Amino acid sequence: MQIVTSPDELKVDRARTPRGAAYHAVGEGEPLVLIHGVGMRLEAWAPQIAAFSESHWVVAVDMPGHGGSAPLKTGADLTDFVAWFADVLDDLGLDRVNVAGHSMGALIAGGAAATLGERIARVALLNGVYLRGEEAAAAVRQRAALIEAGAAIDLDGPLRRWFGEGSEHRDYYRQTRHWLEGVDPNGYATAYSAFANGDATFAGAWPGIRCPALFLTGRDDQNSTPLMAEAMAEAAPRGRAVVIEGRHMVNLTAPGRVNAIMREWLEEGTEQ
Repeated sequence: MQIVTSPDELKVDRARTPRGAAYHAVGEGEPLVLIHGVGMRLEAWAPQIAAFSESHWVVAVDMPGHGGSAPLKTGADLTDFVAWFADVLDDLGLDRVNVAGHSMGALIAGGAAATLGERIARVALLNGVYLRGEEAAAAVRQRAALIEAGAAIDLDGPLRRWFGEGSEHRDYYRQTRHWLEGVDPNGYATAYSAFANGDATFAGAWPGIRCPALFLTGRDDQNSTPLMAEAMAEAAPRGRAVVIEGRHMVNLTAPGRVNAIMREWLEEGTEQ
């Protein structure tokens, strides 16, 4: 299995769907679609693209208003992002896929599993949020309101939450900061608002989602907590929670461990 430790090591060739979604596709086999989080771009999946393209057809997409993807309308909510994802599958002619999302991408993946039925063979939520407590919900909604009002994008706050202290000189920290610096402010504001207000949108759907469902997070992730992962796994009939060392960007900070866990998920049978 190939392990790419830096997005700089991955060569990306973007294509665009008829409706303006940018994506990078590589490999052969069963489809695996990857959706990144707010402020990022598809290169954030570099270690997983490199590893799983050896066994799957990997399609990594830029979320609306990020990377090369056209934005959604201002004020779009999580259901709009899920509808956008369904359009991506239609445009690419994908009838049945495995989907993994990180952070905001995890909310989209969960919404897809809740609404697209058998089109989703397996679903994985990496560092996904679920029914935030009152204090956490108020904090994230306050940040969303500031961003929507035109405040400058905060770089240091997210990076501290995502990586903790002492990571400033690591490649993944540097690259993540670069993506945040270059993100489109309007696309970022729309996605962040949907992220801040979307944690309960599909939360009640897990008991009816019968495909293999992986919930993976970092032990020290203060926003997408281990308790959230465990609660989702308990609610989903075929849910599995895995907590590893790390914070919010475990797919970059612990790629070997994350890839091994995802490979086990991809090998689970889909018969119901």
